Formats: sequence, C-alpha cells, structure tokens
Amino acid sequence: MDRLEAKILRELVASGKTFWELLEKVNSPLKDFVVALKRLNGEGLITGDESGFHVTEKGKAKINLRSLDFEVKVCPSCLGKRIIPEAKFREILEEFKRIAEKRPSPSLDFFQGYMLEQDVVARTALMHYYGDLDGKDIVLIGDDDLLSVALALTGLPSRIAVLDIDKRLGDFLGGVNKDYGFNIEFVNYNVAEPLPKELRGRFDVFSSEPLETVSGLRVFIVRGVSCLKGNGVGYFGLTHYEASLKKWLAVQKLLANMNCVITDVIQGFSVYPMDYGTADYEEFAYDLGFKVDKNPGINWYKSALFRFEVLGTAKLPASADKKLRIKFIDPNEDLTHPELRHEILKKLDVVGGVSR
Repeated sequence: MDRLEAKILRELVASGKTFWELLEKVNSPLKDFVVALKRLNGEGLITGDESGFHVTEKGKAKINLRSLDFEVKVCPSCLGKRIIPEAKFREILEEFKRIAEKRPSPSLDFFQGYMLEQDVVARTALMHYYGDLDGKDIVLIGDDDLLSVALALTGLPSRIAVLDIDKRLGDFLGGVNKDYGFNIEFVNYNVAEPLPKELRGRFDVFSSEPLETVSGLRVFIVRGVSCLKGNGVGYFGLTHYEASLKKWLAVQKLLANMNCVITDVIQGFSVYPMDYGTADYEEFAYDLGFKVDKNPGINWYKSALFRFEVLGTAKLPASADKKLRIKFIDPNEDLTHPELRHEILKKLDVVGGVSR
C-alpha cells in the first residue's frame, strides 16, 4: 500500500468523509487520488454511498489503529501560514473585499481562477514581514487574484506593474486607479512573448501564480526572474493537485540553475474556490462512478507558496529572450479543465456516468 492510500484509510478510520472532505484532507495529484480511491474501493477496503466514503473492517486491518491516538492539527490562528495579518492589514482586507466584488469573472479561455481575498492579503503581509514591500518595485506576471490592488492599498511599494494577457483586467485596474488615486501600471502581455526590454532587470520583487504545465511553470518563472534586479526576490504558488513531484523537482532545478535559492515553501498558503459560475473546475468529480453530491462549499484546492532570493545576479537560460511555446493544459495530470476531464478519466478507466 502506498503513502496516499494509507492516508485515505487513516482519514476514513477516524470518520467517514464526503468526496470533498477527503480532497481537502489529502493533498496529492488529483489523478493519483482518483486512482487510489478506485483501487481501495475495488479491493473492498472502503465503500462509497450517498453519505460519503467509509472504511470497511478489511480496510481497518490495514491500519495501525494505535497511530490514531497521536493527533496533529494545523494552527487554528494562522492556518499554517506562519503569519497573522494585524493592524492596518485588517482594514485593507475589508476594503480589498469591496473592490474585488466588481472584478471580471474568471474565463475558461485563460484557465482563470482566484484565491480567497484573505489569502491575497496574507501574501501581502508575508511580503511585508520579509521586507519585500516598503519602497520596493514589484512586478506581477498575471494578476487574477488582484494582488496589485492589495499591495496598492498599503501605500508602501514604490512601483506596482501588472503584466497580463486579459485586457478586462487592465480596464478594471484603470477604474481602481481612478477611484483610489493608485498608479498600478498595466501591460497587456502574453507571457509566451519575449519580455519588453524596458522591464528587464528593473524590479526588486516579482509574484505570480503560474500555469502548472511544465512549459507554463518554466515560462512564468523565467519571465519573472528576468524582471528582477540583482539579489531580487520572487514569490509563486504551486499545487500538488495538478503538479506532480516531478514538476516540483523541475522547478527546483530551474531555480537553482538560475542562481536562485528557495527560502520558504509554505504548504496550503493560498486557497482557491473551484466553481465560479463562469468556470466550474469541479465537474470531473461527477464522472468517477461514485455518488458525489455538489460541493457544499469546502475549499479543498490549495496552493503552496514559494519564496526565493536571487544570489547576486540571475543566470538566465538562453531561451529567456525568445518566444516560447506554452501548453495551458496538461493532458496527463489535469482533471479540472472541462475540455480534458472526460479524456483523462477514460484513460484512468473511471468514467462512470453517475448522476449527481
């Protein structure tokens, strides 16, 4: 039995759980999770019904029940983030929520989604904690999350620039600039294209939530590092749900080869809702062959936050100044994009056609 299967059994021995509750507890590639769930059910170690999943007596025999006496919880105050936004950050969160209500809706065309507002402010607070906010020039490669607005609300950065392919975001930020007197710069930019020369090496900090294909991760991170001055700092998110450990290793190697040192990896820092109305990334769950009811509001999709520093001057790859190809969707690992889910589930032999 592998680590993931054992984790699922331990969760179910403690108590029965719905599909969404299990997803929230088991932080693993979605493809692996689905395969493990089907295998455990096929071997009679778990059962699934309208109330959720339960462990069988056969399944209990696979677990050392004494291990359940040792309980561990994530800190209820910081929720594992290590920092708690205080003082002015609380005021910023309330104002940020009001601004974000009018944001453009996520589009499947760009595989868009955005993290919870409190997590955007938490990232802002962490940046301040590390001295990466006050007086800094900051560039964002993509900004579905509106981190630029949260940064501007602090009044601390010297410069905030957003590079994004979605013109709707530029129009929205233009309105926010007018209403609040901000000076958030917007550049309509396709990350596949070479970085404009006037942006190279001009920023102290970059932040991004990159696509989680191999090519997407590489391009977003290389473009971000290309923007940095010597000894610059970068932040980006990376999940386990759609990024296997092979991808994590590739990212670590890419950073090391560019003379970048990872200083922090904070698991579960950013939480994403997955059904935005205009884009529903949870539809895959209804084709698994189990009875899965609509998600009642469990925010299971979480991203780890990486922080790194450039050691001196970055050693950019030869491809940094070239136009690069990007795959928006990974046909081997992504289950959430509606265009691919049926194809991938068929490969895993799990399409069941069960209605909700």
